[in-house]
Amino acid sequence: MLQVLDALLKSTLEAAPALVFAALGAVISERAGVVNVGIEGMMRAGAFAAAVAALVMPTPAGVVVGMLAGATLALLHAWLCIRWRADQVVSGMAINLVMLALGTFVLEARFSPNGTPSIAQLDRYLTGVPFIGGFTALTVLALAAPFALHGVIQRTRFGLRLRAAGEKPQAVAAMGVSVSRLRYLAVVCSGLLAGLGGATLSVAVLDRFEHHMPSGLGFMAVAAMVFGRWTPLGAAGAALFFSFGSALRIGLTSSAPGVLEVVPQGFLMALPYLLTLALLAAQKKGAGQAPAALGTPYDPELR
Repeated sequence: MLQVLDALLKSTLEAAPALVFAALGAVISERAGVVNVGIEGMMRAGAFAAAVAALVMPTPAGVVVGMLAGATLALLHAWLCIRWRADQVVSGMAINLVMLALGTFVLEARFSPNGTPSIAQLDRYLTGVPFIGGFTALTVLALAAPFALHGVIQRTRFGLRLRAAGEKPQAVAAMGVSVSRLRYLAVVCSGLLAGLGGATLSVAVLDRFEHHMPSGLGFMAVAAMVFGRWTPLGAAGAALFFSFGSALRIGLTSSAPGVLEVVPQGFLMALPYLLTLALLAAQKKGAGQAPAALGTPYDPELR
């Protein structure tokens, strides 16, 4: 029994960092009033850039490159939505589609259709220790980051302004603070975290970039943010729950092969996504309202 619990816990914590980072990125952007459904594309850019960079430089440096790749896409999203007031959902979906096509094209042209060559994974610590061993530093960071971000949003002046930019941007402008600059910063930070989540997949979970990454995790991160009521702790909790669903699927298929004779394999593959839909459907109406100005371009002439 302890072995099963150990395997489930380790599988959950193995899958959680990528989803937690991406969900936190979505929280930052949307608390500032900018919808970011481009998290999937930013994760894909981060995963690809990190894996390619790690071929020629130390893996930790590759992680930084992945974060910068996600931030670059986020800057493009911010420029379109804030400067030109483009539809925020359309901009985010365009980023997802462009990165899906561009990533596939570059991968096939430069490497192979299946993925990049193997790279050196990030170091793992306390390997062999039950329950707490065998994780990278990114796992520890993913567990600590929600509490740190919660403190920033709820207890600092910057956090107050960030929340106000998503609720009442005119009040922020009345204090002499640039709403556009604040939203730019929030969206770029969102991209940094999404890129970090993508990099986690290719340098910690696996040792390469594969053509299907991130396999819908960006959309799951957005769902985790919504279920978590646009709060860092809530989003991280939902991300951990979704990661547990993924770990449960892996555990059932590997340790109980007889399950496949009763339950179709396709159902098990879809289990994490079904849990996502079930939780969103079960969420009470009106619980955890979105920021009032979410998705609304800021008009400095509106008072």
